[in-house]
Amino acid sequence: MLDRAASASTETPDAVPHEQGRPDVDAAPVRSPGTLTAAGDLLRALAAPVRISIVLQLRESARCVHELVDVLGVAQPLISQHLRVLKSAGVVEGERHGREVVYRLVDEHLSHIVVDAVAHVEEARS
Repeated sequence: MLDRAASASTETPDAVPHEQGRPDVDAAPVRSPGTLTAAGDLLRALAAPVRISIVLQLRESARCVHELVDVLGVAQPLISQHLRVLKSAGVVEGERHGREVVYRLVDEHLSHIVVDAVAHVEEARS
């Protein structure tokens, strides 16, 4: 009786060693703590609704602060504050043109993060 119970438990999927149970699944590469910290910092920089809106606007074209104020309906000091956060996170860069600074996205990958997050939420709500 003991032998039958022991052999039955080894035949169940739960008893299959991990390596044998999922041969087609590769482990994700292990990232350095510094890389993971930097990725977390980037995601935190993108985590505010106004900053998400700014990234979506800059995805369409480079904009100066007053254009972002007009489109988003947010006060100029608040837009400037959010742009500082995005700039320090390496998401946007500014180029001075006379009295105005024109902001643009540093990298197209960054807009994909925001677009995918927004699309995910919109799909889940519909």
